[in-house]
Amino acid sequence: METVTAKQRIIYLDFLKVIAIFLMVANHCVDNVTPAERALPWYNLWGSVYNSFTRPAIPLFMMVTGILLLPTKMDMGSFYKKRLSRVLIPFLVWSVLYNLFPWFTGLLNCDPETIHVFFKWADTTQAFGDAMRNILMIPFNFSAFAVQMWYVYLLIGIYLYIPVFSAWVEKSDKRSQRIFLAIWAVSLFVPYLRNYLTENLFGECSWNEFGLFYYFAGFSGYMLLGYHLVKYPLQMSKVSKYALAAIAFAIGYAVTLIGFKNATAVEGQSEAMVELFFTYCSPNVALMTFAVFLIAKDLRFENKRVNRFISQFSICTFGIWMCHYFFVGPVFLLFKSCEMPVLLKVFLENILVLLASFALVYLVRSTGTFGKKIMG
Repeated sequence: METVTAKQRIIYLDFLKVIAIFLMVANHCVDNVTPAERALPWYNLWGSVYNSFTRPAIPLFMMVTGILLLPTKMDMGSFYKKRLSRVLIPFLVWSVLYNLFPWFTGLLNCDPETIHVFFKWADTTQAFGDAMRNILMIPFNFSAFAVQMWYVYLLIGIYLYIPVFSAWVEKSDKRSQRIFLAIWAVSLFVPYLRNYLTENLFGECSWNEFGLFYYFAGFSGYMLLGYHLVKYPLQMSKVSKYALAAIAFAIGYAVTLIGFKNATAVEGQSEAMVELFFTYCSPNVALMTFAVFLIAKDLRFENKRVNRFISQFSICTFGIWMCHYFFVGPVFLLFKSCEMPVLLKVFLENILVLLASFALVYLVRSTGTFGKKIMG
């Protein structure tokens, strides 16, 4: 593995995290529209084109997690203490800040519509009671003011599961892991079967939500895929590998783009149908993720300053995840009236939000232990 000095960072994993956070911020930048705007021709075309590229973001993070943490050598208690503490503190701090934000706008006598500058999908209530209600719900779910926090609930669940999954991974061989991945690959079709075939599948019904593929489905497959591709690299030439990656990405992207574009073209389309082809655990997104991973794993940078910057950026990715939503709305307004191609405009918004978030996280982390705790 390609490493840099000091903390022996694995540079291609740092690069994968930078790609993943770029894609995730891109998704939020292009998705900063109202439900009615989704059906407009400009969004239906360019929103679909750009947004479809962003889907490998979370799966890439999961693959990196699998590479770094499988199999864990720590006992369950020590693992939980180390991993959970690093995400819980920033998660709670930023969740509270996001949910108090509408109340702060009221204290500053801002128009309630100011809230929609930052959170297109949220209510414009500025009542302290509503803010407290959202805060008290944090242990159970995220609010419309902290939508990106859905990932942290997922991450906590993954951390709780890793010590158990790790025990099997450590004892399994190449063939066993590929059998798991094959069954997981079949489970990726479940969202489409539910939508186009029948709502309840493989034993699911009103009294049972745990169907045939339930225990093989989900993000654990991405973790194992990342670990497996590093432990058992594909034995093929670079040309063949890149050709495979290109084909996989093209197929996955085409399905994602066409499906999402057709769904958003219908005004009043249900949220479930709009998000169907964007489902992270789906065959089209898995193909795109696999392709990005194959290409990124071989990337190397000879310049030490570039490697150092990538590593610093990688360290800040969790903090960027926490704070970037405060920049998305204002940057969107900044570029809204600019006369330039839509794709260029969205790309520049993406870069500016990412750099502003990185600067904030870097400055806060540089203050010391406290800053690192609240940024992760």
